[in-house]
Amino acid sequence: MESDPALPDPALPGPARPDEGAAPGVLALAKVVARLRAEVVDLEGVASMTAVVERAKGVLMAQAGVPADTAYELLLTRAARHRRTLMEECWITLGRTGRAARSGHGSGQPPSPTAGPDTEAPEDGSGPSPFETVQYLPGTARPTPLSGLADALAGARTCGDIAHLLRTALSGEAGVDAVMIYTVTAAGTLELTGHAGIDAALAAQWSHIPPLAGVAALQAVAEGEPLWLEDPARDATRYLLIGDPPTRWPSRAWIPVPEERAAEAAVGFLRTRPGPFDTATRSLLRRSVRLCAGPLRGPLPGRPPRRPSRDGRDGAGSDPVRDDVDTVQRIFDALPGPAVLLLPLWTETGAVEDFRIEAAAPESVDVAGRRGKELVGRSILETYPTVAGSALWDAYLDTLATGTTYDSEPFAYEEVLAGVPRRSTYSVRVSRLGGRLVVSWIRHDTGEREARRLADMQRLGNLGWARWDLTTNTITWSEQVYAIFDRDPAQGPMTLEELPGHLVPDDLPRLGTAVRRLLGEGLAVDQHFRITVADGVRHLRIVAEAQTDADGTAVEVHGFFQDLTAQRDAEIALYESERAILVQRGMLQAERALAARLQETLLPIPEQTLELAGLSVDVAYIPADSGVNVGGDWYSAIELPGGNALFVVGDVAGHSLAAVGTMAQLRFTAKGMAVTGSALPDVLSRLNTLLLHTAGDAYAANATMIMGCYRAEDRRLTWVRAGHLPPLLIRGDEATFLPQPEGILLGAARDPVFGQAVIDLLPGDHLLMYTDGLVENPGEDIGVGFDRLAGTALRLLRTDGVEALAPALAALRPRHRDDICVLDIHVPDGSAASGVG
Repeated sequence: MESDPALPDPALPGPARPDEGAAPGVLALAKVVARLRAEVVDLEGVASMTAVVERAKGVLMAQAGVPADTAYELLLTRAARHRRTLMEECWITLGRTGRAARSGHGSGQPPSPTAGPDTEAPEDGSGPSPFETVQYLPGTARPTPLSGLADALAGARTCGDIAHLLRTALSGEAGVDAVMIYTVTAAGTLELTGHAGIDAALAAQWSHIPPLAGVAALQAVAEGEPLWLEDPARDATRYLLIGDPPTRWPSRAWIPVPEERAAEAAVGFLRTRPGPFDTATRSLLRRSVRLCAGPLRGPLPGRPPRRPSRDGRDGAGSDPVRDDVDTVQRIFDALPGPAVLLLPLWTETGAVEDFRIEAAAPESVDVAGRRGKELVGRSILETYPTVAGSALWDAYLDTLATGTTYDSEPFAYEEVLAGVPRRSTYSVRVSRLGGRLVVSWIRHDTGEREARRLADMQRLGNLGWARWDLTTNTITWSEQVYAIFDRDPAQGPMTLEELPGHLVPDDLPRLGTAVRRLLGEGLAVDQHFRITVADGVRHLRIVAEAQTDADGTAVEVHGFFQDLTAQRDAEIALYESERAILVQRGMLQAERALAARLQETLLPIPEQTLELAGLSVDVAYIPADSGVNVGGDWYSAIELPGGNALFVVGDVAGHSLAAVGTMAQLRFTAKGMAVTGSALPDVLSRLNTLLLHTAGDAYAANATMIMGCYRAEDRRLTWVRAGHLPPLLIRGDEATFLPQPEGILLGAARDPVFGQAVIDLLPGDHLLMYTDGLVENPGEDIGVGFDRLAGTALRLLRTDGVEALAPALAALRPRHRDDICVLDIHVPDGSAASGVG
């Protein structure tokens, strides 16, 4: 036989008064137990009434073929027409059909996820969406509107958070469309500290309410009783109705927090649904406010200071430290380690019955994981009931009374949270500050160190763990997952239904298949996908596995998310770099092939001997073997009108296709001007003008050149130079470099002066014209190269008896970094009349 919940449990201590000698810890524990038992009874009543309503709705859905919302409206209409409560109408409906025990909805089974008209369609157009939570949740009980509200309130940081949670939880069956939370200030006015479902302009208009008559929220606070406004026409004559127009919300309720005189806050529920609040809805709204009473009475951000308590100890000026609580909090914010400021709560007889946390350092973390300012406003015995009667409690009282600082030895503390015992080891220091206590502690758990290491690993690896308990539909994220999804921790973990809104559309089908495989079949997944965040697109990876029950139904999912954006960006950059290198390599290879073909076309014979104007001419041309570096060295030996000959050797600066193009311009222009009879200095001047005119073109460059015109009748060679190396004359046993006429390289100045020189060649003479590749070595003086060339040429002719001097000289320089071009003009006894050019 169950005991009456309204009677005290004989196993618990009775409501002992302070003068009866009961310990403060026992009294605190008794208050906690009584409050929790009352809440359990209330929640059981809500659950039982909700179950009856759901069964009645299920009967109407089956009979009339209507959706759940329409069935609920039909029940309300029938109840109003017959002047019954909603609960009475539900029982009558079930009694008429006789299906209360047989209905599938009465058994608490959730509806099929494919039955509702609002079921989200899958990506391929067949079957239910893989991102619907309901199809994966095991169990038989349909959740009530208050399911999960208590857990969600634990994470609420502002009154605005609480308002949004209430509106979300009560928007269905209760029909709540807007929530407003007012807090009573020390001056007795109301401040709007949280709202949901109303626009900013309306919130600003009603943000401050002075203590005037005709305000429903103020009346509810003053009387400590809920106020139900269900007739707009009548209510408008008695109260100032919020809204523009006021008929926007035909029914509204104001519930004080707590429901007693001198309440500290009021919660307003506004509905667009007309008609009175039925018994079940009134009970649901009152219980939801009761669940929020603790957070609303605590010092949430944006909440004005409380009014003084009845004992006067919370009033302004009663304690010199009271005015400095904010200062203490700022000091805590700058200090490392955990610390809290405790305010003693006194009974009417002057005994300490509890302590309340008024300030907390950011690194303060309790066994339940509450951190920093989440602890502010909590009482010690209600939050940590096992402290009552312990050595730590005695230390609090002793330090408060004597001012003696207390330093404890390490001790074990165990707290049972959600049925799971958690044990930690602490060292505590307690000091008095005015009429309060400053408590700091050190946690010695190895688990704490491991948690820090895990947090560091997640941060450095840019990954975070996630857990989803499908039996309670509870999702837990580590801190790093919020950073990965760019999500405010105040919003809580993302639900499965929210995920598609953040995915890149192209990844939706693949991730949907992975979700079905994980939650529907219990198979582990390792899937890449992309999400959109404020700064662009992120590449993520999910690795997860599911734990199943004996029937193979997934009951828990755990795994991790990893941000691969930086890695993916590096891969893309590497790919683009490789592609650019390949394109550049192809362009260079094509350029080299084109330059080589052009060079071969212009200089088709690398070695040859020809007879020209009675002279024997040996030619040697060896390009540098240095990859794509094709040079601009060139030569020309052609016959002129009248049986004369033209000899030219040039060197264009650079190694590229542009150098070859410039070489072609100079070669053909020089030949054309010489054939028409232009003087050699004029030819160089015109070529210099040509290079200056093409400055900025792809072919613009500097060049050196030596050019000679040979007259056969008297063997006279007239020659000019433009910055080129001097020709070498080998006559008898001597090798000398000819004195050079004036002339700078082409393209260096606008109006250069070019001189000319004349030499008469004798039978047996060899005159060498060459480019710098024949004599220059890196780091070596050019004079050394000249001496080496002269000595080598004499040795080859006089000692080795070489007949073709040019190829022999070029062959002696196998390791060269520049092109080599050599013309050997030899005066023999005979003559010939052929040419190349």
